[in-house]
Amino acid sequence: MGSIALAMAQWLGKGRFFGRARTPEQRRTPLRALSYLGTVVLCQFTAVAMVFVIVNNENQLYDNWGDLLGNASHVRAVPVPPKDEGLAGDRGAAPAGSPGTAAPKVPQTFHAPDSDAVPRNVKQADLKGRLSGVDGEVLVWTPPQYDDPAYKDKTFPVVELLVGFPGSSSAWFGDAMEATKQLEPLMKSGQVTPFILVVPRVTLLGNTDTGCADVPGKVNADTWLSRDVPQMIVDNFRADTTPDRWALSGYSAGAHCALRLALSHPNRYRAAISMSGYNDPAGEPASLTAKDPKLRETSNPLYILTHAPTPPNVALYVTGKRGDGLEDATALQQAAKSPTTVTPFETTGAHLTSTWKPLVVPTFKWLTGIIPPR
Repeated sequence: MGSIALAMAQWLGKGRFFGRARTPEQRRTPLRALSYLGTVVLCQFTAVAMVFVIVNNENQLYDNWGDLLGNASHVRAVPVPPKDEGLAGDRGAAPAGSPGTAAPKVPQTFHAPDSDAVPRNVKQADLKGRLSGVDGEVLVWTPPQYDDPAYKDKTFPVVELLVGFPGSSSAWFGDAMEATKQLEPLMKSGQVTPFILVVPRVTLLGNTDTGCADVPGKVNADTWLSRDVPQMIVDNFRADTTPDRWALSGYSAGAHCALRLALSHPNRYRAAISMSGYNDPAGEPASLTAKDPKLRETSNPLYILTHAPTPPNVALYVTGKRGDGLEDATALQQAAKSPTTVTPFETTGAHLTSTWKPLVVPTFKWLTGIIPPR
């Protein structure tokens, strides 16, 4: 509004910034025309900026200027990850070059979330990934029962929530998805299992989508999400340490990641929810894994499923509309062999959080059937 007011005042030649009112002839000088052009450009810029802010607030795509400009990297190093011994095995695992070094339980410092969009009952950790070499924020919410004295000796199942690309880690808890606002009353009433909800950073390489993969010399995104983040959770919360009590959920590029991680690590996850995801990594134009033909092939959830030594014991709930994930869901369902299960669900909405937000409750009710309360 300020830029429009400035343009009107300049056009009329009135106001304290422009002196006395000018005649039309006085306003038709080259310098004056240039100033008018500058004001028009300013109006256009502010209009575009306002639209961007509205869209970003609606979908929570970027956390900060570094993410927006694509010049932020959260990769400190790219070590060779040690052998994967499963969800309960990483505390004793050591990075390459440190044989025999057992890692003790690591207490993490938590603080209020950086983003004002995130409810204040969510904790944030700024985690330095020990095995992955990735540094990033991790948001954690504990269910209503967690602090109930009656549950003081209980452990809780965990769901990692993954955003799309670009995507802010605040989206799942903020207005875009409102996961806790929707699920908390259902957890209190017993309709949904009381899960610990964890949202790790997934944008690690500026304007490049990692595909949640370990890419030698580039990034250990898989190790960050499937090993460093879970280890921090089991070290600092009363979280279950069996893969039967862990799951993933994601939308768009995060949906691709959820399927990929669950199928790659049945020793870590029991289930995954995919909202408008895709199998071929090239479904995201900025995908790092799509740039290498071999990596593109082996990062495809359908390839992982069909080339597993034995069918993985994971349950998948895959949503999408025609031309936006449904065909990929059907392909997974047709390829699945027991004990793998795939439940496709057809949607009709656009590729937006406004489509995925209403799916939070039904997908978590499905997940409660796979990982019931105890």
